[in-house]
Amino acid sequence: MSTFILAGRSTPHQLPLRPTVQRNVLRIRQRQRQRQRNYSTKPPERPQPDHGSQNGTLRQTIPGPAWAWVEPLAKPFRAYGRMQQRSPYMTQLSSSLTIYFLGDLSAQMVSGSGTGEAYEPIRGLRALVIGGISSIPSYKWFMFLGNHFNYGSHWVSIAVKIVINQTCFTPVFNTYFFGMQSLLTGSSLQEAAIRVRDTVPTSWRNSWKVWPAVTAFSFTFIPPQHRNVFAGVIAIGWQTYLSWLNRNAEDAEAKGAAQTKKPNVIENEKKAASAA
Repeated sequence: MSTFILAGRSTPHQLPLRPTVQRNVLRIRQRQRQRQRNYSTKPPERPQPDHGSQNGTLRQTIPGPAWAWVEPLAKPFRAYGRMQQRSPYMTQLSSSLTIYFLGDLSAQMVSGSGTGEAYEPIRGLRALVIGGISSIPSYKWFMFLGNHFNYGSHWVSIAVKIVINQTCFTPVFNTYFFGMQSLLTGSSLQEAAIRVRDTVPTSWRNSWKVWPAVTAFSFTFIPPQHRNVFAGVIAIGWQTYLSWLNRNAEDAEAKGAAQTKKPNVIENEKKAASAA
């Protein structure tokens, strides 16, 4: 049975100890040993110079394992993954709004706003509306794509996912994007169809240069909860390209309208002159 001894003096009566008291005694003894080691008179070890370095100077290295320095960078991704698990729809919506805003902002910086101003807010608002409407359907599609078309061979699964995504999702999404851009500016359905005809084939061909590699890398190396973040970073550049392509189509349509309007003006002037 355990007994309690006070600082070298034994008590007249040996009393049994409770488990909590016994643990406290062990902690006190461990702290005393730690203090003895801390106040030890043994001099600290000095680092030996690296003879391979120049002039005998010490070569400084990063302490600890290499992955420990990447740990602070991984915290935002873990936080995003936890948000995705708690509220996937709201997380996807906020991510899409951020991606579309940054994409349109960078596109306006590259190609200009078209009004002579540094930034055109109405264009940014149209991008937010388009991104907000498509955020949840896009999320549902990629969840469907990740849960289906999984075969025994990893690369066969990746190849099938790429082909299905490029042939089914990309043309539909690009048609929606450019059609909505045209309709939100007040264009008619016929003008929106012309915009889709001028932009979708080009954007679809160029998407084969980017998204197959992104999809293959994402489904091979990126955990499922972080794929949206990875795709979102790439999507900022892709949305920049789509906004730039849409801006070029707007300029081309404006020039075409001006060229068709000029002969009509001249003809009207001739008619007015002959009538006078």
